[in-house]
Amino acid sequence: MRLLLPFQSALFVVLVASAALAGEREKRALRTVLLSEHAEEDTHRIYVKGQVITTLRFETPVDPDKTKMIGWEGRIEPLAVVRNKVILEPLHDLNDDEAIPMVVTLMDGTEVPFLLRPPRHKDWGWSDQQVDVFKNRESHAAMHAALLDALEKNAKLSSENERFRKEETSEDHALAALLASGALEQTPFIPKETFSGKDEDSDVRATVFRGKDKVAVIFKVKNIHAENPWSVQRVQLSTLPDGKERSVAVRSSVREIPPGGSGVVAIVADGSAFMDEGVLKDLYLEVYRQDGRLQAYVALAHRLIAR
Repeated sequence: MRLLLPFQSALFVVLVASAALAGEREKRALRTVLLSEHAEEDTHRIYVKGQVITTLRFETPVDPDKTKMIGWEGRIEPLAVVRNKVILEPLHDLNDDEAIPMVVTLMDGTEVPFLLRPPRHKDWGWSDQQVDVFKNRESHAAMHAALLDALEKNAKLSSENERFRKEETSEDHALAALLASGALEQTPFIPKETFSGKDEDSDVRATVFRGKDKVAVIFKVKNIHAENPWSVQRVQLSTLPDGKERSVAVRSSVREIPPGGSGVVAIVADGSAFMDEGVLKDLYLEVYRQDGRLQAYVALAHRLIAR
């Protein structure tokens, strides 16, 4: 990790691929699995993380003598069966190419195959912590769980559609798009500070810009990983020191950067984001890459805003 702190600067930048996801930010992952009529033909993936307990909960009791994992030694604690629950705890994070087969056998003889995998980086950055498994799709509990899942997905889609609608007419998103495309001269921004950092997966150069009542940050990223593409999973802007989230516009030159390739991520924050109950506060910008790890964070001093 490199800490870059320029003399008398209005900001500081750290470019880093942090191995830890901030614990307080990890969401509890509750998921529902509905088995088909031929459960043995459908292998469900369970996403596990090192030293994080994952619980599979079934409608009926589990047979502990016939519930087994294959090749788990040294990677996962011995599984525990408590009535209708199977409890898993990996000793460490699984590698991207690792998979551990597991078969859960219910007391009625039904065998349910699973595959233990590391978290899906592009879909979410956290593991399954509770998986409710329903054999009877018509049961009240199964139908209730399916309804809750459908409502949650619908709420997310509605929220995304509203966000996209606002982005279509947002000045900040238009400015971020211009910056991402390299059209700096068409924007009101003036470069203020430039920093760089490198880890085993990426080489990043960051430039902070000031504008009238706006601040922008451009990340120029070169993907030096031999196999994996690089992309932005999420960007978060919050006040210092109390952590109140603020809206921020983000645009990328490409959806994902292939190995050996380069791309640009542009971020624009309005001056109103610095205001909290009539007081100007500094902001904290975090950029998380495709695997959920923190790639860079920037502390932006409120005096960056040119008025």
